[in-house]
Amino acid sequence: MARRKVPAHRSLLVRMLLASVVIALCAVAVTAWLTVTATTHTLRTERDRSISGDTRIYDTLVGYAATHRDWDGVQGLVNRLAKQTNRTITLTTPSRGRLAGSPGSPGTPHGLPDRPAAAVDPLQVDPALAHRGEGPIDPRAVGPYRLTVQERARLRKQVAKAASCVRRRGLDPQVVELPGGRLDLRFPNPVLEYKYAETCELPDSSDAFPTRRAAMRELTTRTAACLGVEPHSVEVTPDFAVWLLGPRPRTSADPAARVCLEDARRQQLRPYVAPPASLFLGTDAHAGGSSRLTLTGDGVRRVAGAAALVLAVTVGITVVVGLRLIRPLRSLIDATRQPADRNIRIPVRGNDEIGHLTAAFNDLAERRELLEAQRTSMVNDVAHELRSPLTNIRSWLEAAQDGIAPTDRQLLDLLFDEAGALQHIIDDLRDLAAADTGELALHYEMVRVADILDQVVAGQRSRAEHAGVALEIHVDEDKHEVCADPLRLRQVIGNLVGNAVRHTPSGGRISLTCRHLGDEVRIEVRDTGSGIAPEDLPHIFDRFWRAEKSRNRRTGGSGLGLSIARKLTEAHGGTITVRSTLAEGTTFTVAVPRY
Repeated sequence: MARRKVPAHRSLLVRMLLASVVIALCAVAVTAWLTVTATTHTLRTERDRSISGDTRIYDTLVGYAATHRDWDGVQGLVNRLAKQTNRTITLTTPSRGRLAGSPGSPGTPHGLPDRPAAAVDPLQVDPALAHRGEGPIDPRAVGPYRLTVQERARLRKQVAKAASCVRRRGLDPQVVELPGGRLDLRFPNPVLEYKYAETCELPDSSDAFPTRRAAMRELTTRTAACLGVEPHSVEVTPDFAVWLLGPRPRTSADPAARVCLEDARRQQLRPYVAPPASLFLGTDAHAGGSSRLTLTGDGVRRVAGAAALVLAVTVGITVVVGLRLIRPLRSLIDATRQPADRNIRIPVRGNDEIGHLTAAFNDLAERRELLEAQRTSMVNDVAHELRSPLTNIRSWLEAAQDGIAPTDRQLLDLLFDEAGALQHIIDDLRDLAAADTGELALHYEMVRVADILDQVVAGQRSRAEHAGVALEIHVDEDKHEVCADPLRLRQVIGNLVGNAVRHTPSGGRISLTCRHLGDEVRIEVRDTGSGIAPEDLPHIFDRFWRAEKSRNRRTGGSGLGLSIARKLTEAHGGTITVRSTLAEGTTFTVAVPRY
């Protein structure tokens, strides 16, 4: 049959290609749109909510609060910060009373957000916005620790003298001014500071002046009162660490001591700093222009080039994959259109779904050949088996018609035996056909296995005696019962015993045993016959198969008995197995469930 040409619009390759193109175009368009949108949103968000800008505003206002007792002069500072950061700034009391606001900020509390951006309090800084990292109190809040003018002048002289001494020794220390008017010399290596501390008389501005000593005494008294101890039991160091003196000294690592020290510092510094305030930040609508991102001509060309590249790659991959898919499919189609008498095999390429489909097709073709061979063999076997009795019947009838054989009782008996053999083959074929189609009717009832064995032995005894074979029954319990069709179960055992009688020489023995094992009953038919060769064991249940290939019915049956026995056993939900040794005998085991 000639292969029909598939229309282009129905070709799998064309459809996959079109689908890939559409998908690629949509993907590129969506990706470009998402990229532009996300970039625009990111730039707008980064501009509107810049962390660095928020930190700068917060730190500047906290520094103002740490060095002023109120917010009266903060308006100018707020305006400058708003102009530098392009933000609207509103400063209010915790109860939303307006303290200061930049141009464009809400004039009433109703226009403010529900929550402030931060609380501005130098005595309780926000750790997320503070960058000085010196604890919850801003170091610029010095209050009573600020040196007087005279103390600063004396300290400057001391620092200049010490710096000159150090420079003469080849070092150039850095003079750093600390909050509260203190000065300090910074060395690249802290070890050098200890080296020149006594030689150059480095000044110590921590508690060397009356102003700081008085403030430290006040702080010590407040901390001791919080802890409930005497002031002489507490020592606060210049770096604001607290020691509890006693048998076991404790430092500010003690939670109670640390909390008391911080509370004492807040009480001491509160009169010198501005009261807490709420900070609200917003976007200056007049700063920065439009927030929408616009692509330039070069940007448009880049996006278009990237989209074209993605589209080309997608089309190329789709073509390659489509051809790899279609080629084996076309081979399968061509193979299915070959004549039925041709044995077609397709090479399996790959371990994917197409490869599995090809392997399945080859397996199906092989099974079809096997079934065809079995069908041909079965037709020949059935024809041969039916021909033998029909030939005998016709020969005797022709002899009687020609007057060669007398028409007497002996002739009728011969014709009756041949008709019985013919009927037996037809019945076997009918049973096999019913079993194959699932139409084999079974009539279940509770039967005693011992009774079945007795009936089989009674039916086969005359044949066994004529062949010189002894039949024996061994049942460990006489009450073994199974739920089965008694007629079919007797047919199974009868076929096995009849087969054993044919293959057991004179003087041999056939034993039938029954035993209970779990939820099943096992019946064994064991003979002392010639046995079965190992290479023949896999075929003994095949239809019309006989160890002797000569079609002599006097040396074997029709070849259907064991096939029927297996089908009937499987219909009962059981199994039939065989083991055999040449020149010793064969044992068939039938296992059927009890219920």
